[in-house]
Parts: sequence; C-alpha cells; structure tokens
Amino acid sequence: MNSLSSDPADFAVFEGDLNEEWENRFKNSKALGVDTEAMGLIHGRDRLCLVQICDHADNVACIKINRGQTSAPKLKALMENSSIEKVFHFARFDISALASNLEIVVNPIFCTKVASKLARTYTPRHGLKDLILELFEIELDKRSQSSDWGKVDKLSNAQLSYAANDARYLIAAKSILEEMLKREERWELAQKSFGCISIIAELDRSRFNNIFDH
Repeated sequence: MNSLSSDPADFAVFEGDLNEEWENRFKNSKALGVDTEAMGLIHGRDRLCLVQICDHADNVACIKINRGQTSAPKLKALMENSSIEKVFHFARFDISALASNLEIVVNPIFCTKVASKLARTYTPRHGLKDLILELFEIELDKRSQSSDWGKVDKLSNAQLSYAANDARYLIAAKSILEEMLKREERWELAQKSFGCISIIAELDRSRFNNIFDH
C-alpha cells in the first residue's frame, strides 16, 4: 500500500455520489478505509457533510453530501457490499451518520479504535492521531477537525486534505492491529466486538443511552 507517501496516488472530489469509474474502482477492493465529516455529533440534528473513501492503492475519493440529500446509490452499494470490509476509526459514529442521513446499512465493519483498545492495552491513547503516530511515525494535522463542514461548495484545500488523511491510513493500521490481536489471542474477541457496533449505533440513533449501566 502506498498510503505512507505524502500525497494520495489519485484523488477526486464528487458532488452527492461517486461516478461509475470510481465505483468500479472501489468495488473490486477487499477493504476500504472510510471516514465521515458532519456538522456535529448528534444524529438527526447534525447532518452528514462529507464521506471519504480510500482503497489499498491509496486512491481517495471525497463525496460531498448536500443539505437535504437522502440517498447516494453508488456509495450505498459499496457500503452494503458484504464482500468488502469497511474500515473505520470509531465506526459507531460513522455508520450511524450514514444510516441517519443516507439510509445506508454498512456491513461488514472493522473499527481501528476498538481494535486499538483491545490490542494496545499499554496506552490510554487510542485516537487516530496517536495510533498513526505510533504505527507509522506520521503526525496527522488535526487543525481542520472542528470546522464548518456544511459549506460543501466551499471546502478548503486544508479541509479536504485533512479529510483524505483520516481515511488513507486505516487499511494499513487495520493490518497491523489484526496481527497484534492475533498475537495476543484477542482476535476472536475483536471480531465479536465489531459485530456489536451496528447494534450500539442503532441504540445511539434511537436515543437509548447507557442501557447496560446498573
């Protein structure tokens, strides 16, 4: 994978959905790194603004989601393709955003944050920036994280670069974390945990919080 270079192998920005060329490019992948940007953290109030996808060859697509948009057929087909593993960091949020805004039911899922918490028990630092810094000695620029993603027609180059990088390293991170989990005999537990994410995300969208507390 060429994800450790400074720039993507190929980069494109789309309005509303992928085109046929990029859909065909991605649908032959075994795994895709996926991330999202939204106006905030509350599903149903804060809309989805951007979806970023990266494949093994470091091809990155950013899809702008317009206000009021309720579907993206090509994106939906990819995210629901059971033969393509979708790799997120904190999948719980991203799959909820995709479900709430575009009625996409993502499957199957790998979450690098959950994997990190199960594998990297020697550290409390499981954010994407800390994970990528340790695994690849690359420091992600997070200055655009809290910015106005709703201005999809006027996103800055800094915002798009930030968004792309949040997807570019996920597949490589997944590979290393999977090796760690298998080495520490936690791989089966991780797989079971990934299977729970969709249920937890559905509870989040339904406003059921902390139902497993005493």
